[in-house]
Amino acid sequence: MFPGLARVGPRMEPDRNPPLEQGENDVFASDDPALPPDSPPLSVPFRPTLLERQLDKLRAFYNAAPTEPTANGRYYRKLLATYYRNLIPPGASVLEIGCGAGDLLALLPNQDLTGIDLSGNQIRAARAKLPQAKFHVMAGENMELNRTFDFIILSETLNFAADVQKILEKAHCVSHSRTRLILNFHSLLWWPFISLGTVLGLRAAHPPCNWLSSTDMRNLLSLAGWDVIKQQGRLLMTFPLLGLEKFVNRFIAPLVSPFALTVFQVARPLPRPHGPKTVSVVIPARNEAGNIENAVRRVPALGSKTEIIFIEGNSTDHTWAEIERVKREYPDLQIKTMRQTGKGKGNAVREAFDAASGDLLMILDADLTVPPEELGKFYNVVISGRADFANGVRLVYPMEDKAMKFFNLCANKFFGIAFSWALNQPLKDTLCGTKVLFREDYARIAANRAHFGDFDPFGDFDLIFGANHLHLKIGDIPIRYRERTYGETNIQRWRHGLLLFRMLLLAIMKIKLI
Repeated sequence: MFPGLARVGPRMEPDRNPPLEQGENDVFASDDPALPPDSPPLSVPFRPTLLERQLDKLRAFYNAAPTEPTANGRYYRKLLATYYRNLIPPGASVLEIGCGAGDLLALLPNQDLTGIDLSGNQIRAARAKLPQAKFHVMAGENMELNRTFDFIILSETLNFAADVQKILEKAHCVSHSRTRLILNFHSLLWWPFISLGTVLGLRAAHPPCNWLSSTDMRNLLSLAGWDVIKQQGRLLMTFPLLGLEKFVNRFIAPLVSPFALTVFQVARPLPRPHGPKTVSVVIPARNEAGNIENAVRRVPALGSKTEIIFIEGNSTDHTWAEIERVKREYPDLQIKTMRQTGKGKGNAVREAFDAASGDLLMILDADLTVPPEELGKFYNVVISGRADFANGVRLVYPMEDKAMKFFNLCANKFFGIAFSWALNQPLKDTLCGTKVLFREDYARIAANRAHFGDFDPFGDFDLIFGANHLHLKIGDIPIRYRERTYGETNIQRWRHGLLLFRMLLLAIMKIKLI
């Protein structure tokens, strides 16, 4: 039940000569009769900083430590690798700070792997184990690499680091705007058991530990310019026991996450505002003839250019004719018209997104129950960088009397709570049709769609699950939900409710219980 020793990651610098005693080969002004007694010294003896002394201690410890983990430590790393493989796409570039002998990197399928560690002895072992990867002897506190990475791993490195904040600050030097920092560290609740395991020889010896709580790490990440996206505790059993450990770690540990051994956190660099972007507003429309012109009149001008895309979906009224008429009536506006080739809103949104030219993609339901005037809020949140993915929320402000039936309201609140738990990100309203994301991020979601499959007739969960899988920061945007003024809802309460339960189960099995 006790994990193996995690290697701290930091860089070996050239060995320094020990400071000389005062008077030995040092010339001071007071020793020269030609100089006044209060003159400054001609030379100053070398004094290593507190950080340098701590790094020297860690370097000496890990240079003398075995390069092979204990049997229990090896099994523990296999368990950690299960989660890292789920968090990191196989095509991403990966840097591990504090890689030790490369045991964790060796368990990842990625081809572009780099590791750094302050111990030359550990790095020699890592190079022998993974000749295709790149390894450097350097401390994380003094990291200098001339490239950036998609993912940066800090696997228990910070439990032993000389300066946690400095490592996190240095990580920006190897990051781009979409880099994700993934770290795991031991929960404070387990330190007595971890220490006992060391005493009993079940765990390798280690230097004195930094006592870091989840709150400490969130604070240090914030101080160093990182924004935590999600957090979850993992693992209750770290030794094999006839398969019981698999059941406990997959199905029990996520339910008692605060008591788990290892805390995982995923963070992004604190965002910088984007410049003005072009926008495509996608409006799926089925039997919405009476709302088409109002939609065009009320959609605000957004960014440097706004494109409106109507995609009509097998209507039985004159929606398509109305879309064509409105396009002719407003020649000065950028309006595209399409008829979907498949069925369902999800298919309509995907086909329209494929035809969109804007940097930002927006969805606006043609029933206009979400007022088009609210789209400016979504644009500002995403452009400012406060969120990568903006999701509308209907459950904050008072609604108009007939905007949502009581049982629908109860179901939406329940699913908001349930999906927030499953995704490890707050998500108050999963079925509000208005969502905004960058076209580049949508392309990444589409490329990874096979992870969840083509399961979603609504289109909402395809985007939400995909955004969460890519570790995009999801921002909830409260809006004022209005009554329909034309037509009837296309939602079938009970049939679609059963579909929502199926999607919730998919989220739990594919995201929560892994």
